[in-house]
Amino acid sequence: MPLRFFNTYSRQLEEFTPLDSVGQTVKMYTCGPTVYSYAHIGNYRAYIFEDLLQRHLELRGYKVHRVMNITDVDDKTIRGARDASIPLAEFTAPFKQAFFEDIESLRIKRANEFPAATDPDHIAAMIAMIKTLIERDLAYQAEDKSVYFRIKNFPEYGHLAHFDLTQLQSTGRVRNDEYDKEHIGDFALWKAWDEEDGEVGWESPWGRGRPGWHIECSAMATQLLGDQLDLHCGGVDNIFPHHEAEIAQTEGCTGKQFVRYWLHCAHLLVDGQKMSKSLGNFYTLRDVVAKGYSGREIRYALMRVHYRAPLNFTWEGMEEARQSLGRIDDWLERLRNRAGESPTNHNSENFRPNEQFETALDDDLNISAALGFLFESIRETNRALDGGTFDASAAQGWLDWWNRVNSLLAISANETAPPSEIVALAEARAQARLAKDWRKSDELRDELTTRGWEIRDTKDGQKVTRRGV
Repeated sequence: MPLRFFNTYSRQLEEFTPLDSVGQTVKMYTCGPTVYSYAHIGNYRAYIFEDLLQRHLELRGYKVHRVMNITDVDDKTIRGARDASIPLAEFTAPFKQAFFEDIESLRIKRANEFPAATDPDHIAAMIAMIKTLIERDLAYQAEDKSVYFRIKNFPEYGHLAHFDLTQLQSTGRVRNDEYDKEHIGDFALWKAWDEEDGEVGWESPWGRGRPGWHIECSAMATQLLGDQLDLHCGGVDNIFPHHEAEIAQTEGCTGKQFVRYWLHCAHLLVDGQKMSKSLGNFYTLRDVVAKGYSGREIRYALMRVHYRAPLNFTWEGMEEARQSLGRIDDWLERLRNRAGESPTNHNSENFRPNEQFETALDDDLNISAALGFLFESIRETNRALDGGTFDASAAQGWLDWWNRVNSLLAISANETAPPSEIVALAEARAQARLAKDWRKSDELRDELTTRGWEIRDTKDGQKVTRRGV
């Protein structure tokens, strides 16, 4: 079946056709982190959805040119640097580094470019866009010396968020980066310097100041990907005002459709509630890792629900993710063992993999259906392995299929042989179980866990694996 995605702009499922129908290169822009703090697991849910999207496009033969921005100047970063009494670049540097460490842990593919808003070339591009908008009467400098976008002169404003501008009461102008539709107004393109900005600022035709958050993405996206993009992704909280503003600014400059397909990821909840520091349910990746979970387990937990459905994060869900990965690991080990045996004459034709996993993802990245097929396949093949009707060639066929699936999921365990002291603990636990000394067995399991190893009891005996791989 053809690839289909739900386009936020049209509110419809649409067949995907790239602008480059010959070279099949897909131009994709994804909103990255604002580096005023460590990114939280809600952010990473969106980044993992975008990673899955890129991987599936590539599996289907497309070449993806992806740009993910780094917002290193905005209201939040400036406030953080001011509160810490250090320069902006010094304040944001550790959070940038942490972001790259986190995506490595989560096995998220690196974008082709990670442009930073403070790069001089990008600042120059922002200033150039604002000049063009002023020339076209789509922007103006107000009495506060800041430059604002004139939304009344852009009739399409509000289309992405699906609200009618004529039905909303404008509040005049909005200088803050973030606001809701109840406070709609002309938004800031260039913010005149004030004392709270400290040393942060650049010279412009309108005086010293800094860019608004929205113009940053428009400038970086068009500078690196051109006037028109195939895909633009982010969380649903980006739809308004950020992505709405991006459309107005960019199309106001180019006169062309900015993005063909807008894809947005639903919110992540924690125990059924919105994540909030005040509720004590706000988690960064580091918080979850500190609970003993690996990047692989977190990736699976954040990926397994369809991107347009809210994901409820719970610690019980993290345990389910661990168990699911354990099932996959055990299955793969059984397949490898069978594939290494001498060929037989068993008829295994009924156990050949098919396209259901990939066709599920063709339908708006339906990961839930794809994983359902994966685990049904695990059940069927395990049954055949138990019955002795699954030969070496069939096992190898499924291993080859898994390699293709894992190029999308990126959840295979890294092979790590346990050191001698871990082997000794595992053997001691096995002896304790034989002696039915369950207390000793549990104590040894806890000791292995403390040392970073997981032990599972299977029909083929104990399996010891390194946690975090």
